[in-house]
Amino acid sequence: MKKIVIIAGLVALIAAYFIFDLGEVLTLEGIKAQVDNAQAIYAENPLLVLALFFLIYVAATSASLPGASLLTLAAGALFGLQTGTILVSFASTIGATLAFLASRYVLRDSIEKRFGERLKAINAGLERDGAFYLFSLRMIPVVPFFVINLVMGLTRIKTWTYVWVSQIGMLLGTIAYVNAGTQLAQLESVSGLLSPVLLGSFALLGIVPWIAKAIVGWIQRRKVYAGFKRPKSFDRNLIVIGAGAAGLVSSLIAATVKAKVTLVEANAMGGDCLNTGCVPSKALIKSAKVAAIMRNADHYGITPVEPEIPFKQTLARVMDVIKAIEPHDSVERYEGLGVDVVKGYAKIIDPWTVEIALNDGGTQRLTARSIVIASGAEPIVPPVEGIDDSSYLTSDTMWDAFAKLDKAPARVAVLGGGPIGCELSQSLARLGSNVTQIEMMDHLLGREDEDVSDIARNVLQESGVTVLTGHRAVRVADGTLFAEKDGSEVSIPFDVLIIAVGRKARLSGFGLEDLGVDTEQTVTTDEFLATKFPNIFAAGDVAGPYQFTHTASHQAWFASVNALFGQFKKFKADYRVIPAVTFLDPEVARVGINETEAREQGIEVEVTRYELDDLDRAIAESETEGFVKVLTPPGKDTILGVTIVGNHAGELLAEYVLAMKYKIGLNKILGTIHSYPTMAEANKFAAGNWKRANKPEWLLDYVEKYHTWRRG
Repeated sequence: MKKIVIIAGLVALIAAYFIFDLGEVLTLEGIKAQVDNAQAIYAENPLLVLALFFLIYVAATSASLPGASLLTLAAGALFGLQTGTILVSFASTIGATLAFLASRYVLRDSIEKRFGERLKAINAGLERDGAFYLFSLRMIPVVPFFVINLVMGLTRIKTWTYVWVSQIGMLLGTIAYVNAGTQLAQLESVSGLLSPVLLGSFALLGIVPWIAKAIVGWIQRRKVYAGFKRPKSFDRNLIVIGAGAAGLVSSLIAATVKAKVTLVEANAMGGDCLNTGCVPSKALIKSAKVAAIMRNADHYGITPVEPEIPFKQTLARVMDVIKAIEPHDSVERYEGLGVDVVKGYAKIIDPWTVEIALNDGGTQRLTARSIVIASGAEPIVPPVEGIDDSSYLTSDTMWDAFAKLDKAPARVAVLGGGPIGCELSQSLARLGSNVTQIEMMDHLLGREDEDVSDIARNVLQESGVTVLTGHRAVRVADGTLFAEKDGSEVSIPFDVLIIAVGRKARLSGFGLEDLGVDTEQTVTTDEFLATKFPNIFAAGDVAGPYQFTHTASHQAWFASVNALFGQFKKFKADYRVIPAVTFLDPEVARVGINETEAREQGIEVEVTRYELDDLDRAIAESETEGFVKVLTPPGKDTILGVTIVGNHAGELLAEYVLAMKYKIGLNKILGTIHSYPTMAEANKFAAGNWKRANKPEWLLDYVEKYHTWRRG
């Protein structure tokens, strides 16, 4: 109702403009013709004329009616420079603010609902620099003021900021017009009021805040480097610390653009992903799946058998997989690509100097214009009583320990119900271990929806895992983990205890504390991945907020390009579309928000599901567990998030990642030919389900009548 009142008021003002033919009055000739009569009335009733003029000016600007500049001239002619300037200055600000608020109240919600994602970046920029942008627009008369009022109302800029910046920003222009109005009789055209010199002066004043901001930034950067002596020349353009995904990509980009780059790594090239994480775990998962298929071969019309699992041989295959991929990340390959690889431990001595304790003895000091920290992450070990004496393993240390075993460990306790804990629990259970998984939260995969968590629990239990959710580990003693739930304690005896409660940024030993680089949970960076020192960057797990190999590589591009070319152009890291996959069997893949996050963020969504037990390829392969779930705004095909549970869910997700990245909706996916029979058809059928749920029933009623008429 309030919106209707606002719209009605604006319509009434616009109607009055045309009914009373104000377009003829608000011309230079019209103002000149009326000024003598108006001055006579003003001499008799000054307060009444001032108040009436003020209200007319506010009404005209709030309704975005043409003629505000001519009213400003009239103010100069009637009231003189001082009174006219004060009157117009406040009237114009009030009118602009009313137009701003009307736009915000009537239009912003619907605009944000439609273009919310695109407006996020704009609002973030306005929150940071809104006063600067608005002042420049007010000072540089390129965009009409009424457009500024309406457009700014659609943003999240604060009303008070809008008021005071508008008041100051419009003041000089107001003075110029009011002063011109005092000489109204000599004016021949409005276009001649502001000379090119005057306009240029306004433009210069408009960019003064930006110049001031740049100077302040320069001073702040100088202050950051105070106490450090910058080298006159540098040994390298870039030094990269850590040869995991982020470090490899950073150094490769630098070498590709012919920069002189040194990559420092103390341990194995390839980092955690190649040596202890993604690669070995996926190799183990595949072996475990083969064992599960053998046990359940009757699902495929074949006599099932209990597989013999020579665990040492299984782990040897895992190591062979690592060795097969190793050349991709090897010292030889990267040196061949132009990267100087140094094996040792790096410590940043000052913002441009890195000291390397070489693996083969001795030290080496190198200077560089820029540094990229890509030191990765390490497992978190919770502060549980007795855990340090338990000979626990982590995802980093388990591979060497397992490689020495002839059989899978008989009893395994896995502490943690996240992706790593779930993957290891299922794999080890399938390979013959008696696995108990302990999770403090009430459900597994805590970031996923409840239906995903339920499937994860079911498939783990089907694989032989004992799942204990809502249990908090309290102590470890004599080969037993004790966990508590609702005041009751349970004991879990184990031969092997695996800690999989998460990973934390690897921060110590690199000299960051001595330099004063902010490190709370990760290295603190700005949107360009720079630390407090503009020439020191961080990328990958050490920078957060995600701990995926693919985001580490993604960040590495931004970090290295900003490090090498930031003096010309800086690029903000883009986290809008980040996919994630948990490699359970069936896999769990997600991009964007899920139902839980939509509720927490107050986002209204429409949920579309397609069950895989309806898909021909899934039925043919007896892989019908799972679904495709797509979140969209109600009635629209814009994809806000997708969760897929099923065989090859990670591969199925790629289509949605592409669609979200390039703003492709479900209608386009529905109109795309998918090969038959493939799992990818699930994406098309999910889009079809959305289309059926959103078909225009009113139109179909008319279509039905048309067809009835056509039949005679």
